[in-house]
Amino acid sequence: MASSAASTASPSTKRSRRLLALGALACAAGVLLVWRGAHRGGDVTGLPFYETADFTAEWIAPAEPRYRSIHTIAPFSLVDQEGVVVSNETLRGKIYVANFFFTRCQDVCPRMAVGLRKVQSAFRDDAAVVLVSHTVMPSVDSVETLRAYGAQNGVLPGKWHLVTGDKEVVYGLARRSYFVEKRLGVDKKSNELLHTENMVLVDRHGRIRGIYNATVILDAERLIEDIRALEPEP
Repeated sequence: MASSAASTASPSTKRSRRLLALGALACAAGVLLVWRGAHRGGDVTGLPFYETADFTAEWIAPAEPRYRSIHTIAPFSLVDQEGVVVSNETLRGKIYVANFFFTRCQDVCPRMAVGLRKVQSAFRDDAAVVLVSHTVMPSVDSVETLRAYGAQNGVLPGKWHLVTGDKEVVYGLARRSYFVEKRLGVDKKSNELLHTENMVLVDRHGRIRGIYNATVILDAERLIEDIRALEPEP
């Protein structure tokens, strides 16, 4: 009788059973992940780390040996719209959002600016959080041009740095440190225009903790939530 009942189950009942089975598997996978983290030697809660251009999320506990060698942004020194040097040294101890743009961009960049302004507004009075937008056309985006662009787009100096510098440095940072073009960008040359809507969350120690689409408001809101989750970390 049981086999007869199973064979006559309606399609909706069968779909429900499949969904329940998938849900159980997902829960089991989650429990396994937590168990593995706990047995690797420490707390793995919080935001993951990203060490490669394929953006595979990794939860690495402080007690793990490789915690000390997590990928960090390479050393750099650029200049912002106020003529102030911005480097990984000046950003040390701060949480920051990095993205790439150019002032003549009329399509993606204005939409990116909307999302970034939302982030700026959320942390306007929080000195621990800043934004760093790198121009991908330093030959035309001088300090003066960036200052004018910032004034037109609600950029707060000191809170949101619009930086320029050597093109090779900027493109190298974008593709091989921030991984903003993901795997496709790693082997590109600097004569291939860098153009991406991605923004990257970097923690106080220069480590990547998230990637988001700056043109999507829901992603900007998720970034804001992630920054707040990251702030209690030392």
